[in-house]
Amino acid sequence: MTFHYKNIPIHYEISGNGPSLVLLHGFLESSTMWNSLIPQFSKNNTIVTINFPGHGKSGVISEIHSMELMAEVVNELLQHLQISSATLIGHSMGGYVALAYAEMFTEKIEKLILLNSTPIADSEEKKENRNRALKVIDQNPQAYISMAIGNLFAKTSRQKYSSEIEALKKEAYSFPVEGIKAAIKGMRDRKDRTEILKNFNKEKYMILAEEDPILLLSETIEVAEKCNVSLKIIEGGHISTIENRDFIANYLHFIL
Repeated sequence: MTFHYKNIPIHYEISGNGPSLVLLHGFLESSTMWNSLIPQFSKNNTIVTINFPGHGKSGVISEIHSMELMAEVVNELLQHLQISSATLIGHSMGGYVALAYAEMFTEKIEKLILLNSTPIADSEEKKENRNRALKVIDQNPQAYISMAIGNLFAKTSRQKYSSEIEALKKEAYSFPVEGIKAAIKGMRDRKDRTEILKNFNKEKYMILAEEDPILLLSETIEVAEKCNVSLKIIEGGHISTIENRDFIANYLHFIL
């Protein structure tokens, strides 16, 4: 399905009945990352998935897709669907967007769940890495996408999930280069939302992975404790919906 944000097509899907659950994918992913979970959770929930601008089948809105912009797109979609409140689950970049949404539309969130994500802003080193990534993309986007997606998985998982990794790469190769660059710039420039998470006074959860090559586990645990978040640490790398799918499904069923 498609709705338009400022005349730009944004792809989404909706299924099921019950309290609304909005699933927000990560960088170089699309709403397809949730496909294995949707049949289970649509039995008791209205499930909304969205392709962020420049990802999946959604168009590119601007040169920079800030977390605030993407949160506004989510809000416009929910208004379009006449959904007044929902639980948000954000994976990685989707978590950054969920936190921006929590700052902008606090009253519209029932529960907030961050999966392989953090409220911490990029360090100067990470910002430099993002800038280098932008240059690599200009020279060879497929090489960048291949490397970036492979590096999301724990080293011990890469051979086991080689077919899933190739499927992710194949899908990401179809994304517009300008959309990928816009997301990188948005993540690079995002602000720290530790205080937003700390002050969010409804149910809030963080699910982290022991071998996540993207997040520094000790740092993220410290922030989770500071923010009084219900924290779960699991096995695997950054793509927990693949590397630890059964546990994710069971745990989400428990907290939802």
